[in-house]
Amino acid sequence: MAGSSFFGVSSVTMAFGSLVALNNLSFEVEKGQIFGIAGPNGSGKTTLLNVIAGALTPKDGNVYLEGEDILGSKPREICYKGIARTFQIPAVFPTLTVLENIKVGLTFGHGPHKKPARGIAEIIDFVGLRGKEDLLAANVDLYTRKSLMLGAILATDPKILLLDEPLAGLNIGEIDDYLKLVRQLNEEMGITFLVVEHVFDKLVEISERILIIHFGEKIYLGPSGEVTEDPKVIEVYLGMKHA
Repeated sequence: MAGSSFFGVSSVTMAFGSLVALNNLSFEVEKGQIFGIAGPNGSGKTTLLNVIAGALTPKDGNVYLEGEDILGSKPREICYKGIARTFQIPAVFPTLTVLENIKVGLTFGHGPHKKPARGIAEIIDFVGLRGKEDLLAANVDLYTRKSLMLGAILATDPKILLLDEPLAGLNIGEIDDYLKLVRQLNEEMGITFLVVEHVFDKLVEISERILIIHFGEKIYLGPSGEVTEDPKVIEVYLGMKHA
């Protein structure tokens, strides 16, 4: 897998004592793809993102970015290499303003002597935060906090964005707005996305390929348009109503 794809996970196994959270998991993601990840609760989805982002070190396996094995790198080093992530509960600095939160990403999200590719004004406009710069992050609504978290991450110049249940807590209109923003980032900035999401119809809609995991093992990897027809996916995840 090394060198054969833009990004890849190869034979990753992650265990917590006797509990195997990821079991010999492998997949590849092409540059510029929106790649969906789904599965039942407790299937290992967030553990997978934590391994990729450097928060966890697996028992076995490799994680490749542009041919380089990044497994074992510290989270800040992985961020410098171009992989950043969001969280289901927005991770922002509540006592800082919207503008100050984005400045944190711009200041600390780059390796030594690397000049940011995007300015603060461009990021604020892109994620729809113009006019909200002076608001405290603690005082904005959930959608704005999610947009702010995305803006702060954009300031790190990511090649790959890991989104962990980005649609959680949003209403229908906000979901559509957020997915429109993801598409714009993908098409206009060329950012590759790995998206973990439980709103399955929206994940299918936005993703080109989907990985379904169950008890840490891959049970489906393929086009998003065919996932709802897979017998194993229906059995363990979607239920017979999708048959």
